[in-house]
Amino acid sequence: VTAELEPDAPIPDHCGSCTRCLEACPTGAFVAPYVLDARRCISYLTIEQHGPIPRELRPALGGLAFGCDICQEVCPWNRKAPVTPEAAFLADGLPPLEALVTLSDEEFWIRLRRSPLRRAKRRGLARSAAVALGNLGGPEAVPALSRALSADEPIVRAHAAWALGRFRDPRTRPLLEAARARETDPEVLEEIETALAGDRAEARPPGATDRR
Repeated sequence: VTAELEPDAPIPDHCGSCTRCLEACPTGAFVAPYVLDARRCISYLTIEQHGPIPRELRPALGGLAFGCDICQEVCPWNRKAPVTPEAAFLADGLPPLEALVTLSDEEFWIRLRRSPLRRAKRRGLARSAAVALGNLGGPEAVPALSRALSADEPIVRAHAAWALGRFRDPRTRPLLEAARARETDPEVLEEIETALAGDRAEARPPGATDRR
């Protein structure tokens, strides 16, 4: 771009000594005041990133499968913003995580036809939903994650394996062993082996939920 543009006026600094957003970010995406590392931002990881979510960041996502507003929610200035009365901006009823992790292409386009969740694409949404289910630890998620181990996309199978590895549930090990026996993708196999190794420092007992 060679056109000369008149610069905007700098935005006044209203933050003062407040550091609430820096402290509240689950993944530590604010690496310094006014500096955001988008590669650690949950909104980026769950919406814009199409590859695997880094393993070390997955636990910090909690139950979030699409986007994150934590930094906005804790900002004192945003308390002054009124809730919009426009119906188009209000949240619609969405499928539960267990459904999102196993949606078919047809179900994805029909059930989410007017939803911003489509931006993540079906496989990205299923990937992130698997991570959220693994973090929440509800035993009702095991059947859905078991089906996700047979998904067409390796990225979904890999994250489903990671999620099942978070459970202290007698059903999960046979599921992972069966998946290992039929799996051919090396990255998925690595996730399965890691899950079977049973990192109990990260494992969640059934029912230990923190659903947002």
